[in-house]
Amino acid sequence: MAFYEKPMPISAFDAKFEAQKIAFAPITFQVARCLLKFNILALVDSADGQGCSLTELASQTEVSEYGVSVLLDMGLSMGLVWQQDGRFYLDKIGHFLLHDEMAQKNLNFSHDVCYQGLFDLDKAIETGKPAGLKALGDWDTIYPGLSQLPEQIKASWFEFDHFYSDRAFPEVLPLLFAHKPQHILDVGGNTGKWALACTGYDATVKVTIMDLPGQLKIAMDNAEQAQVSDRVFGFATDLLDEGRGFYQGADTIWMSQFLDCFSPPQILSILKRAAKVMSFDCRLYILETFWDRQPFAAGAYCVNATSIYFTAIANGNSRMYHSRDMLDLLQQAGLYVDESRDELGLGHTLLCCRLKPISG
Repeated sequence: MAFYEKPMPISAFDAKFEAQKIAFAPITFQVARCLLKFNILALVDSADGQGCSLTELASQTEVSEYGVSVLLDMGLSMGLVWQQDGRFYLDKIGHFLLHDEMAQKNLNFSHDVCYQGLFDLDKAIETGKPAGLKALGDWDTIYPGLSQLPEQIKASWFEFDHFYSDRAFPEVLPLLFAHKPQHILDVGGNTGKWALACTGYDATVKVTIMDLPGQLKIAMDNAEQAQVSDRVFGFATDLLDEGRGFYQGADTIWMSQFLDCFSPPQILSILKRAAKVMSFDCRLYILETFWDRQPFAAGAYCVNATSIYFTAIANGNSRMYHSRDMLDLLQQAGLYVDESRDELGLGHTLLCCRLKPISG
């Protein structure tokens, strides 16, 4: 679906108000987080339509009446709550902030993983390096450090990542297994959730996970706990090292929410190395959330916001891509898209790629 191809239908007066919202966005974000953290929105929601007074909320949250008051006053301006006769009621935006799982995962990810590092977004733009990553640890990119992150930050990162990928799995598994794969190479397999989903779906399929050693250990531990270590194997590598080839022997290659972790030249290198180990019968599946293929503008908004995480925090040079950019890179790598499906899970696109036939 096309987005952003014509000016917004908004008056100058309303546009000026939207500009003020942007100017105060870091403040409104933290107000929303605190209203959730101190259970203020939850208490207002549970009042059975009777509303809550400041005194009642202060006594139930053990937050001072002053603290509750300044948060709720801003909450009024944000449309989270409304007020009548000194009592506060939950409004629609507050309802979804409180109850929508996507909003919760996005908020926790933004606060725990991104918020402090985004202060250095300008430096990341200037240098092409993740200048904000130092807020989390001393690594060149976030990926070697994922297993070392503090537990709360690690939980928010993985919950965010899995929230989007996991919802596509039930729709994607039948599409992939319609081709009866025998051995799947899971590139960037992370904690092994996809490998476990595959072994749970098919009792005979084998999966080799190719990832960094730290991530691979977690995946192998999870495979052992799931009692499928006889069908799930590890292949340790650094995919940024262009001298390292791909595991050979799989009839299917899987890349889920993976290529967005790399710059276009790095993606091209990865795809070329994948192509080298592919036969003409082999299929390469790419599952991504392309911003131009989102069914709703809200999805494109979330996807484009995630690009800024890659810029400031993850690696400084990757992003969530427009689908045409990925199609161009596939063509350069000697691959073509044999099948394509949009709107899987939460705005995912599945590309099934094959080697180009030899001409002449």
